[in-house]
Amino acid sequence: MHALVPEAGDELIAAYDIEIRTVAPALRDRVPARRVTLADRLPQGERILVPAPLRTLRLANGLAEFVRGHLTAAGPMELRVANTAHADPTDLQLLDVLERRVPGLAIVREPSGPSHPAPSYALGPELDRYRNEGFHHAMAEAGAALLPTLPEGGAQWWTLAHRAATALAALDREDEARELLDRGRRASTDPKNLATAAYATAMLLVRHHDPGRRDPEEALAWINQAVALTSLLPDRRERAFHLGFDLNGKALVQVRLGRAGEAMRLVQEAIDLGERDLAPGHPIHRLVLRANRAQLLAVLGDPEAALADLDAAVAADPGYPDYYVDRGNLRYRLGRLDEAEADYESAMRAGPPFPEPYYNRSEVRYGRGDLAGALADLDHAVELDPGFTDAYVNRAGLLVAMDEFDRAKADVERDPGNPFLLSVLGQIETAQGNLVGARKAFDSALERAPELAAAWAGRGALAFEEGDAHAAVADLTRAVELEDGAEVRFNRAYALRSLGDVEAARADLRHAAALAPEDDQIGEALAELA
Repeated sequence: MHALVPEAGDELIAAYDIEIRTVAPALRDRVPARRVTLADRLPQGERILVPAPLRTLRLANGLAEFVRGHLTAAGPMELRVANTAHADPTDLQLLDVLERRVPGLAIVREPSGPSHPAPSYALGPELDRYRNEGFHHAMAEAGAALLPTLPEGGAQWWTLAHRAATALAALDREDEARELLDRGRRASTDPKNLATAAYATAMLLVRHHDPGRRDPEEALAWINQAVALTSLLPDRRERAFHLGFDLNGKALVQVRLGRAGEAMRLVQEAIDLGERDLAPGHPIHRLVLRANRAQLLAVLGDPEAALADLDAAVAADPGYPDYYVDRGNLRYRLGRLDEAEADYESAMRAGPPFPEPYYNRSEVRYGRGDLAGALADLDHAVELDPGFTDAYVNRAGLLVAMDEFDRAKADVERDPGNPFLLSVLGQIETAQGNLVGARKAFDSALERAPELAAAWAGRGALAFEEGDAHAAVADLTRAVELEDGAEVRFNRAYALRSLGDVEAARADLRHAAALAPEDDQIGEALAELA
């Protein structure tokens, strides 16, 4: 960035201000902040949001687009990188993205080079930067280097330990995070830090990257300990902040236990506490609680109230992309496609590039019949994150609908054990007349994911094509139970009609017509049974 920014045009620099300012702080005088969030205006103690693990991938993609845009005008360039064996994982990620997305840049990796000192760490603003920007590897390394130099259980030790544990969890190193928290518990009797450690332990247990190691029941025990401790803090504002955090964490545990109503009660208690004892301070804390309430309101069947909370979140922090995505998703579920699309596009503009808004906009475009636009969005989502499995699933299904079976199969083969992709493979084999292969694919999908409606629907359609209408009705009925839809109702109507159950077939077609009133094929089939 130090080499390229002085040569780049102002418009290009402005388009990637966040990325450049984040990775090259010394250039901030040269690169004005154009896209800002509420957090950028708050003191460190109120910046409670820790970036997700993929934050650095967002930054890398933005930097790659900046470099690509610059080289379009400046011409090709060679970048020689020494000591790659000692590179931080974040730097290696950037190099991978540059190689994949910038054809005008030739990267030469040299495993060794001039002597390079090991990184040194010190308490201070640089650690704030690691935490604020999501540089989790650097924060974990800093914790490992500095914690042994600090009095165990002291205030500085706990601050760094909490940050290091959060970073380790983000890197799927939960066992190391838990061991660090346990060390703190053995060394300290400070109630505030023990409560924070109990909260962190509960979150490890409900968010573990291995679903088989999640334990919401044990998490409930830990989060109750956190609530008990923070409820006793003597300072009113400090108590409101920490207790609100813990109540919100307990709400997540209750959601994982299937108790959405109890989760709503807890989040509302946290909101009331914040408004009474914190306002107007800690605006992000209070905003996060409202956004979480919106998710619960949507689940509990009050989408308009959920929208009101998300509207407030967007208005309070218009530079934060995730709220646009959340609101767009809710608007999409409510059938407000234009508004959903506008939210996804706002998310695209608000921060560094990430795949979710493109993936979600593809759903809108597909619903409008714009298959080419939907495919372009899915292609871009995969370009931004080649590990984004959901995009491959949707793209493979879309390619089947476009009769591009070879490309669809290529997507399936990226993750041959994925039940969603196996279901798509079943569709491909059905369309190509390989009914044996299709049944094998659907059966394999259902062995891995018995609740996968698309696999039941696909196998039901296959059974009808094989001449077994009874099996078709059974599978399609299971699909309807799991996820109702116009297509599966339409297919079941045909199977029911072939069995002579005209009334049931008519009922399915009426239901399908209500779900997809503009589908002429459904209307024609219903007219035949009138």
